Amino acid sequence: MSEDGLPDDATAAERKMRFLFALRSRGVTDGRVLTAMERVDRGQFVRGLFAERAYEDMPLPIACGQTISQPSVVGLMTQALNVQPRDTVLEVGTGSGYQAAILSLLARRVYTVDRHRRLVKEAGDLFRSMGLVNIVAMTADGSFGLPDQAPFDRILVTAAAEDPPGPLLAQLKIGGIMVLPVGQSDAVQSLIKVTRLTTGYEYEELRPVRFVPLVEGLGNE
Repeated sequence: MSEDGLPDDATAAERKMRFLFALRSRGVTDGRVLTAMERVDRGQFVRGLFAERAYEDMPLPIACGQTISQPSVVGLMTQALNVQPRDTVLEVGTGSGYQAAILSLLARRVYTVDRHRRLVKEAGDLFRSMGLVNIVAMTADGSFGLPDQAPFDRILVTAAAEDPPGPLLAQLKIGGIMVLPVGQSDAVQSLIKVTRLTTGYEYEELRPVRFVPLVEGLGNE
């Protein structure tokens, strides 16, 4: 029984219903994205003091000075990426692994990279425990992408750069989509959708956001 006297399964169902309602009310309307976010339990990706707040629509601190993004932003970014079942996706900034887990239910394969070895290991352990076998998690400098696995149908960047990194643009397939925050790290940033055309790149500004900065090089832990 929960503290409010409801059976635990009823509490979980109510929490899930509120979680999905919050997503819809903030503009996440794509049915496939909502289904994926319903299936991936954010609570598994938040540990310690903040675990009880895992189902609130807010960013939370994780290890290595990073954050797990608020669910509505994860949903809006995923929705803008328009992932198709046969797509290969690159995620730059594994963090907790929450975003990669959602992408894995939508794509054929997900490559996710982070500069912090600890985050990659912890996320990889979670992916295995959840049976998510189509995710490859690697420690790497994400600002250079993964040239050996390129080109990608979709690229998602979960840290803010001043401009879309050239190597990532180059690793996007013709017709491919990249979604990333762009702007100064200490100011409000803009979420940008980049579509690669045969003649160049098309940019669309989606909404203001705030993300940790995209940092070159590998972390110390």
